[in-house]
Amino acid sequence: MALESFEPAVWETRLLRLAHHALDHDTVNEPIRDGREHLSQAYAHCAAITRQHSRTFYLASGLLPDKQRQAARALYAFCRVSDDLVDKEKQNRHQRILQWRQESLANRPPIYNLVALAWADTRANFKIPRRYAEQLLDGVTSDLVHTRYETFGELAQYCYGVASTVGLMAMHIVGYSGNKAIPYAIKLGVALQLTNILRDVQEDWKNGRLYLPLEELRMFNLTEEDIAAGKIDHRWRAFMRFQIRRARQLYAEALPGVAMLGKSGRFAIAAAAELYRAILDDIEEHDYDVFTRRAHTTKWEKFGHLPGIWWRAKTNEYVNLINEPVHTQPALVACSHEAPIDPEKLYAVP
Repeated sequence: MALESFEPAVWETRLLRLAHHALDHDTVNEPIRDGREHLSQAYAHCAAITRQHSRTFYLASGLLPDKQRQAARALYAFCRVSDDLVDKEKQNRHQRILQWRQESLANRPPIYNLVALAWADTRANFKIPRRYAEQLLDGVTSDLVHTRYETFGELAQYCYGVASTVGLMAMHIVGYSGNKAIPYAIKLGVALQLTNILRDVQEDWKNGRLYLPLEELRMFNLTEEDIAAGKIDHRWRAFMRFQIRRARQLYAEALPGVAMLGKSGRFAIAAAAELYRAILDDIEEHDYDVFTRRAHTTKWEKFGHLPGIWWRAKTNEYVNLINEPVHTQPALVACSHEAPIDPEKLYAVP
């Protein structure tokens, strides 16, 4: 019988090992010596990249004190450039990626590479383990090889590489109370990336990628032909309810970790999480149509959420989320691994 994939024992343990390995095998980040006169320009460039590509992260990082804000945006720019080299670079891609890897991980990057310069300064100032950055680069470059994932466990490892590592690095910027915060950062990263995946099904399909677990598509009697056709029917709705339910569960289990962050960073991290989680609401409100539109929240919707987020972060209301229901609609789950699946072999999960 195919059951929900909420049990973290297998996939989460594997991701925890990766996170602790990065801490145990770290190398020293040396302070920037050459090019310090260019740092203001470098950080301004990172802020411009953040503003252009992610209104949500730009807004959330704006809630941080100055030094943490510019560091968070340097982190975002490092991730953005890494991702774009894989997704958008067509000529000499492997050579450009290798050059970027060398420059972005260097203690003394060339001064012409403003993102690498700001990122090196940020790593040194906030003692961010370089291995986390290496894991992120490994994750984004895996898109050149892997375009499908059979199970959620495999997908979760991908999510760790491209998203949980970002949260683990961000913890060093905003401060955290100890290694007990690591599992929460990992889960939040997986939740954020799952939200990305559900939002961007059509865009990813056009790029030759399908991140939805193939095993779970079969559970709901869906095929790649259904994805190509952008077909929205009872199977797709049930599948998306199942996926959104899991994503919300991960947000609920991750957000109590906000209390383990430095006080100045709690509001910003909570805002990033909650504003992104609201994308799931938009997907539901538009009948799970991620084929003809890109789910989003408006600027005014974001601002409308902020007072409540500020209060929850201040009072640590998030600790109560674990015991609250995370979905109001049932999802249908298959009782058989055979494909196609007879509708009578589906059962409802409340």
